[in-house]
Amino acid sequence: MARLYVEGWAPEYGAPVEPDEVLAPSEGTVDLDVEGRPWEPVPGADDGVPEIAFVDGVRRIDARLLLDDPEDGPTPGVCGSYAVGAVVWDRDRRVSRYEGIRVERVAVLLGGKRATLPAMPPSLTYRPESVADPDPAALVRHVHGAMRRAEAALVERLAGDGTAVVADGPLYETAVRAETIGYIKSHRVSYLPGEPGRILGRLAAGERTPLFTIKGYERYSWYVRLADRDGAHAWHGLVRCEAPAALGRDGAVRLADRSAAVLPSVGSEPHLDPRAPQNLVPIGALERELRHRLGDPGFVLRELRRAVTREGAAA
Repeated sequence: MARLYVEGWAPEYGAPVEPDEVLAPSEGTVDLDVEGRPWEPVPGADDGVPEIAFVDGVRRIDARLLLDDPEDGPTPGVCGSYAVGAVVWDRDRRVSRYEGIRVERVAVLLGGKRATLPAMPPSLTYRPESVADPDPAALVRHVHGAMRRAEAALVERLAGDGTAVVADGPLYETAVRAETIGYIKSHRVSYLPGEPGRILGRLAAGERTPLFTIKGYERYSWYVRLADRDGAHAWHGLVRCEAPAALGRDGAVRLADRSAAVLPSVGSEPHLDPRAPQNLVPIGALERELRHRLGDPGFVLRELRRAVTREGAAA
């Protein structure tokens, strides 16, 4: 019988389960026989990796722009900022450090036009860019895409140096060859409908599903339980993880075993994080640091208004 639950996440952060208009994959698009083992919960196995880097990014729209051209009419745009970085967890010394933090700012206009902003302080310099798409929503997508590419570049650098990496969110296309776990904490599609999906309710903390693959998506996927349900719904404390197909099955199994053994130990608590337990403690700390690096949004907006009012802007 269906039951009603109150979600654990604070309402302003959405929900860990947010189905959209995308339907679950139809039968035959998901391969459940990747590991060749029974479709039962699998306990995690810690391979003792000495360091793990958690990579994430944050973005913000600092201001909305409007280029008023007497000939072409109004053209909308945005000033957007994003920051990416990593928290590197030294498991032997039990300490963490920030690495690779980078802040970028872009001024984006639609229709292939570029905005030239007046002189700003070095920390508030916006790189002029444009998008050909006439849809105003493309402006935010452009800023988000720039952030994701910066995340992927950092993932590849860290993984190339031999560091184990957990990337917050799906693996971006340019990082699909790195030895990296993609970490997805909210769910919009059910990849295990019907009987296979019943395993999710049976997972205990520190257990995972067997690997599965999604047709046309060059990744291995699996689900991990971060915290025991304790009377909550079947998707409580559940995350989906990814590994690049280029690693091969054995490499993906090693990362899957590691994820189930290690990630629950850094899951957050409700009194510390409104998205507990899925928003991992290192990721939460990194998000706070990155938002601090972006600067106070009110100050940034005032500086933009002051500069444009004082000197004007052109394209």
